[in-house]
Amino acid sequence: MTELKRQNAILELLHRQGSLTINEIVNGFSVSPATARRDITKLDTQGKLKKVRNGAYVAEESNKSTTWSPMNIHQTSNYDEKSKIAKKAAELCKNGESIVINCGSTAFLLGQEINGKPVQVITNYFPLLNYLIEQNHDNLVVLGGQFYKEKNLFLSTDQTSDAFYAGHYMFTSGSGLSEEGLFKVDLLSAMVEQKMVKHVNKLVALVDSSKVGGRIGTIFATAEQLDIVITGKDANPTVITALKEKGVDVILV
Repeated sequence: MTELKRQNAILELLHRQGSLTINEIVNGFSVSPATARRDITKLDTQGKLKKVRNGAYVAEESNKSTTWSPMNIHQTSNYDEKSKIAKKAAELCKNGESIVINCGSTAFLLGQEINGKPVQVITNYFPLLNYLIEQNHDNLVVLGGQFYKEKNLFLSTDQTSDAFYAGHYMFTSGSGLSEEGLFKVDLLSAMVEQKMVKHVNKLVALVDSSKVGGRIGTIFATAEQLDIVITGKDANPTVITALKEKGVDVILV
């Protein structure tokens, strides 16, 4: 991973968590403490984060300017690669199929690709729901629960709800992807997603190359549980080879 891609990935994770420690960067990106500190110092100098002892916090102005929305989705980090990933993911979906799409910028881009096609979309991601409703997408299933504004998700811990929905594919992303599997940092949303995994035929991870090799958060799905991974051509080749050896179908875009 290049320095620029690593720093973009650090910023993306920071905006998701609100803060990061040096140890989290070291463990998540497999770099030395010195490299982690240099990254934080450089990003602090650029005004993209607030450097503190042994870590960093979101810089208020940076948070306002870098948070993506459906209106400025093209400004999200690694947009070009995420767009290619979304297009490739959409190609997997056949007419009449039912798919589960979870949260994130790549998920939203996938929803844009699917919009208008005869494919049923199952999701609890509010920006995507709102977009598909406004675009009059014909077949949309909303997973219920309490709306968490800070996550833009409808979440429920009821293990029995939504069990009657099933999908051909479940598309999800994460904070990192290694030979061990897919990582996530938001435990509540991950727990809700886990309810749906057993009701889909194939689990597909949509991860831009900056996250490949990262071990941020906790394991959401082991490599053996992943059916397909779609990522960029610049992804860590060691991790890609290891995933293929474990039977994961890896698609590079």
